[in-house]
Amino acid sequence: MVLEDADNDVTGERHKPSNSNELMLDSLEDIGPTTKGFLEQAGFKSIKDLIVRGPADVSEATGMQIEKSVYLCNKARSRLEEIGIIEKSFTKATALYEKRKNEERISTGSKNLDDLFGGGIETRAITEIYGEYGTGKTQLCHTLCVLVNLEKPKGGLKSGALYIDTENTFRPERIVSIAQARNLDPDRILDNILVAKAYNSAHQELIIEQTGPVIDANNIKLIVVDSAVAHYRAEFLGRATLSERQQKLNKFMHLLLRISETYGVAVLATNQIQSSPDSIFGDALRPIGGHVVAHTSTYRVYLKRSGKNRIARMVDSPYHPEREVLFTLAESGVEDPV
Repeated sequence: MVLEDADNDVTGERHKPSNSNELMLDSLEDIGPTTKGFLEQAGFKSIKDLIVRGPADVSEATGMQIEKSVYLCNKARSRLEEIGIIEKSFTKATALYEKRKNEERISTGSKNLDDLFGGGIETRAITEIYGEYGTGKTQLCHTLCVLVNLEKPKGGLKSGALYIDTENTFRPERIVSIAQARNLDPDRILDNILVAKAYNSAHQELIIEQTGPVIDANNIKLIVVDSAVAHYRAEFLGRATLSERQQKLNKFMHLLLRISETYGVAVLATNQIQSSPDSIFGDALRPIGGHVVAHTSTYRVYLKRSGKNRIARMVDSPYHPEREVLFTLAESGVEDPV
């Protein structure tokens, strides 16, 4: 599956594919043949991967001294700043404001939900959705995987999706039914969705570490993780393992965040809930993952049932107000109530 290249976004900024000479490992003068060989054996394919994984991971994976890892990662960051892939260390707020006016977004299929998100699911950010079973989390994931294929004027990005499935929830039949209900070619849509089934938390982390080259090769603009916490919740039981679980979950969430920023993709992560026994008044349901997931997510939305409809509430956002909207689930996926 190789989709059409999209080296220039609507801001006119310069974006290079992963096979560009400027992004190759040996484009940094400090990386010779031997160092390049160690990095490639450890799974680093471009200087983007150095930024995503960070100095500690580079050192651990290659056996390189931490000082050299820090130096190479800093050089890689400087290179990506020079060619406009990531923000410079010091940028005027006016420049950031102008860029954010043109930030790419993916429609959810519901005008109400799109309005809640300020136009759709945002790229270069993590959007976390949580709620009880049956509130539409997986349905939203499937709908976005279809709509990301559309042209930009129709709410898509004319690109593909990567679905990381940790709960065996991905169903190609649902993709087909959503596509047919929206008069789209289901075979083309299916061909533009990559599915990676994670069997445990270690496998889940390995998948996300190997995501960079896959994004570049297939023009991925949406990464879905359904769900981000399921394996960690199942494998790390009791208070004795809580610290280790949170450390691993923290690393995973920060990898997602750096991938979204470096590769310019939208990340949608679903989350499970638990009942809080110390809650006397109000909603006793709380998302899993604690402060680690809460602080890493850019946007946090709570889904709940309301008869045949669903309610989405913006719980946390850097700039959106906390409010609720209605949406519903139909044959075409997520849409507005009639």
